[in-house]
Amino acid sequence: MLPRMVHRRSALWLLPVVPARATEKEMYIPAHFAADDRAQLVELMRANAFATLITTDAGGRPVANHLPFLVDGDPLRLRGHMARNNPQWRDFERDVLVVFQGPHAYVSPSWYVAEPESSRVPTWNYAAVHAVGRARMLGDDETGEMLERLVAEHERDGWRPEMSTRARQGMLRAIVGFEVEAPRLEGKLKLSQNRQPADRERVETMLAEREPALAHLMARVRG
Repeated sequence: MLPRMVHRRSALWLLPVVPARATEKEMYIPAHFAADDRAQLVELMRANAFATLITTDAGGRPVANHLPFLVDGDPLRLRGHMARNNPQWRDFERDVLVVFQGPHAYVSPSWYVAEPESSRVPTWNYAAVHAVGRARMLGDDETGEMLERLVAEHERDGWRPEMSTRARQGMLRAIVGFEVEAPRLEGKLKLSQNRQPADRERVETMLAEREPALAHLMARVRG
């Protein structure tokens, strides 16, 4: 396969063209970066649960917001909330996409030891999961339970919600709780799998101090 030539300012880089695994994907995933272990993907989502909710409005315009999620169950359900003044919830009659970004880091060409100097280029290692499904609105009781769980998972300073019934009702009127049932997940772990073993080991070593979560994930994938 011939390399694709890509211009970057004054340099000319030769990058191999790697086919994706399938055509109908929300994310470009070369075969060697594909992650199909659903349990591993759910674990990654739970560890990086501040995600991006992407919808399209009636006019086809993309809309994105950044929200905390609870990741639950089988079938997989993603629960979140937003301000009622945020119009995105009105787009829930169409499929939604939720993007979970895991650890990521720049990889310097100077780290490679096995690849020829002339073919080294900088890149980025990362982990990401896309969840696609339909969203439904939650009732007040479900939304209140979801918020209590969200606080319980993330509060580290002992605060607990204590409010009157009237104050609680006012809070719930100001937000919209929702749930996305996500039967389809797409995972991508770009962790130097296309590099020679010596280079993969070197990248992992260099990332151990700079981005330990990413280095740990590389070690797990390497086995």
